[in-house]
Amino acid sequence: MTSFLIASIFVCLMCLIGLAGCIYLAIRARNMQYWLPSYYRLKKNQRSLPFTPEQPRHIFIAVCDHFEPEWGNPTKSEALARVDRWCEEYPARFSKFSDSRGQVPQHTFFFPQDQYAPEYLDRLATLCKQGYGDVDVHLHHDHDTAEGLRQKMNEFRQTLFDRHGLLRKDPVTGEIVYGFIHGNWALCNSRPDGRWCGVDNEIEVLLETGCYADLTMPSAPSNTQTQIINSLYYAKQRPNQTKSHDQGKLASVGQSPEQDSLLMIQGPLRLDWSQRKWGVLPRIENSDLHAGRPATLKRFQHWLAADVQVKGRPDWTFIKLHTHGAKTGNIDTLLGSETEAFHTELQQEAAQHPEWKYYYVTAWEMAALIHQAEQGQTIPDFEAIESNHSSEPQLQV
Repeated sequence: MTSFLIASIFVCLMCLIGLAGCIYLAIRARNMQYWLPSYYRLKKNQRSLPFTPEQPRHIFIAVCDHFEPEWGNPTKSEALARVDRWCEEYPARFSKFSDSRGQVPQHTFFFPQDQYAPEYLDRLATLCKQGYGDVDVHLHHDHDTAEGLRQKMNEFRQTLFDRHGLLRKDPVTGEIVYGFIHGNWALCNSRPDGRWCGVDNEIEVLLETGCYADLTMPSAPSNTQTQIINSLYYAKQRPNQTKSHDQGKLASVGQSPEQDSLLMIQGPLRLDWSQRKWGVLPRIENSDLHAGRPATLKRFQHWLAADVQVKGRPDWTFIKLHTHGAKTGNIDTLLGSETEAFHTELQQEAAQHPEWKYYYVTAWEMAALIHQAEQGQTIPDFEAIESNHSSEPQLQV
């Protein structure tokens, strides 16, 4: 072997090592090491199913808003103006659209307990009672305790129910129940540095205080992202451990959730090779709606491909999206022409696909539909959900 050939081989090896190092650093920089193995494992196991008008694919779309009117420390009048804009423009812009059951687009406002002011919730309650969505619970906290969290959740759910006529009661226990999104994504004290939570046993406290489901994930590219992705599952508190929701049992047809387990409703998380950074690295499709990244039919295809479902019910697809709808810039996108265009195109797309039906749902309705699927329902029963709206049963809390 000549010295030139040896040198060439050495250079090639160094280039390969350098390329591998760059890829490794890129993965770590976006915290993709937490979920990439699961992503490729799920892709390998995915199978496409034939759908027909007689046996359609039912697609449920929920927009879950980390709604923070005081984001960026505005004046009170500016924060109120943000809420007023939602209450005025949402019906004006979106009442003309309807899904396969005739429902207008729905929006679930996960309102932060730490920004509570009655004038915000009075306005949102009026909008929701007009049929445009729902309110659930969002929370930012730091260096908290289980007792502190318990007090916050119990007091806030009582206030929302008594003062504003929001949330609902379980008809069996009489307990006020709520959906939950964790601020800064740090559910179960999942940040490696321990910030923005402090409560290792958060699942336990949420269950005690009436949480019907957590809808925090996905959090990518945050380092709080779970290894479980694109799934509906139940997480249990793991003693003396953080990030208990990193493991769980899939929601499945014919199976009841284990006692003391919390339903986790995840949104789509995928690699988007059509949108490459520097022309090389794929972007992350994490179901986040924001300025510069509105809902589009192209993204909708990604959300469908994530195939979030109850195991054994592959013809029911759950698309949980998230946003920060009161944030500067985002509000213009969500209440603007780009979102209107998406709903228009979605209607047109549905007309060309008689083999599927799509439904705008709230977070609460999505959880109820998951339970219907678990119980063997083959056709979504919205009448059952609506008839029990004020005291929804059947949810495992």
